[in-house]
Amino acid sequence: MEQQDQSMKEGRLTLVLALATLIAAFGSSFQYGYNVAAVNSPALLMQQFYNETYYGRTGEFMEDFPLTLLWSVTVSMFPFGGFIGSLLVGPLVNKFGRKGALLFNNIFSIVPAILMGCSRVATSFELIIISRLLVGICAGVSSNVVPMYLGELAPKNLRGALGVVPQLFITVGILVAQIFGLRNLLANVDGWPILLGLTGVPAALQLVLLPFFPESPRYLLIQKKDEAAAKKALQTLRGWDSVDREVAEIRQEDEAEKAAGFISVLKLFRMRSLRWQLLSIIVLMGGQQLSGVNAIYYYADQIYLSAGVPEEHVQYVTAGTGAVNVVMTFCAVFVVELLGRRLLLLLGFSICLIACCVLTAALALQDTVSWMPYISIVCVISYVIGHALGPSPIPALLITEIFLQSSRPSAFMVGGSVHWLSNFTVGLIFPFIQEGLGPYSFIVFAVICLLTTIYIFLIVPETKAKTFIEINQIFTKMNKVSEVYPEKEELKELPPVTSEQ
Repeated sequence: MEQQDQSMKEGRLTLVLALATLIAAFGSSFQYGYNVAAVNSPALLMQQFYNETYYGRTGEFMEDFPLTLLWSVTVSMFPFGGFIGSLLVGPLVNKFGRKGALLFNNIFSIVPAILMGCSRVATSFELIIISRLLVGICAGVSSNVVPMYLGELAPKNLRGALGVVPQLFITVGILVAQIFGLRNLLANVDGWPILLGLTGVPAALQLVLLPFFPESPRYLLIQKKDEAAAKKALQTLRGWDSVDREVAEIRQEDEAEKAAGFISVLKLFRMRSLRWQLLSIIVLMGGQQLSGVNAIYYYADQIYLSAGVPEEHVQYVTAGTGAVNVVMTFCAVFVVELLGRRLLLLLGFSICLIACCVLTAALALQDTVSWMPYISIVCVISYVIGHALGPSPIPALLITEIFLQSSRPSAFMVGGSVHWLSNFTVGLIFPFIQEGLGPYSFIVFAVICLLTTIYIFLIVPETKAKTFIEINQIFTKMNKVSEVYPEKEELKELPPVTSEQ
């Protein structure tokens, strides 16, 4: 009875853990979502500013092609910066720690926020382009470090719920940018620099508040070898003094991977003991971005217009779609520990698959069948619901769970790089796919959803309520590494796993 009561205490959501989660997610993940959507509403106003600035310098306006190219560079700088940020994750988290990396990362938000806010006064569109690269780096770092930090702070029974919180704040950031981007708020001639500059506010708040919260206990014990600091961090997070069993579990993980040492990205690709883990995150991160989520949002305005929504009201419907995304991601926070990661991934990708297929038919028939545009709207909303349940929040959570401490930073570098390169690729080639295939564009995304679903069904195990050691033992069997270079593998002579954390 006393042991059960102890387990309940260990696994509860304390005020410190809740506040650390909110501050990390709001200060970092929120910015990612905000900057994804912030340039959409004022796009025409910003292009007009580009043209007027060019006219002020040369005495003539830009032609359409150079202006379109300049705007494309502005937009694509964000995912390119995200890719660079993903490559910085390993060095930053190993040098500064998880919390330290998030604090350092605020440089890449506060500086560009000031630059973008002053760009109109300075009559320099170059400031916006440079700033988009910098906020992209910020998003690339935060999209990997926040799930890692929260996954290492959380007890195993809350790891899934807290691991979905960063994605929740990304969707909240998108929604807030859509609301602030309404024409009667900040999407106007005077307001758009403020709209872009507001991204620095969450970063400033995080810079002030996050230092008061603990560093990752796993980082402190395994990498810094400071057991006293790790124990103190756990006591602060759990709200009570008896954390010996959790310290023992972390020490057990440390013992299990001592043979491996630090695992670089190159070593990660060479290790047979991490083969299926690595392949799984590449498939999941690629599937997440290549399944058409950005294309759906790109196409949404046209779908709403074809369904008869007045042009001046489309911005409100788009914000409504963003609200649906927030609500469904909020639901995922609560159901991820109930239904598990695997089921949510299968359910989410299956819904996206069906939505893409039906949307293809609806777009092809919308000029011949009067009520088809309404089916298109249902498909868009269904797709958003499906993606918010599994494909959006779960992959980053799984990276934290299926890799141990020595390989986790490099795994996040690989997963983050796949995420941002896929994002960049879709943004680059989708207009050409749309031009070539028209309404049949979404067949491409349907095929990717189908292949990802099959892979998850055949390969990805359930990780709910398991310790990191238990999860890695599942993959050890899958990788069949018990006799292969045991002295070099991540899991050498695993100690027995206790049934409770």
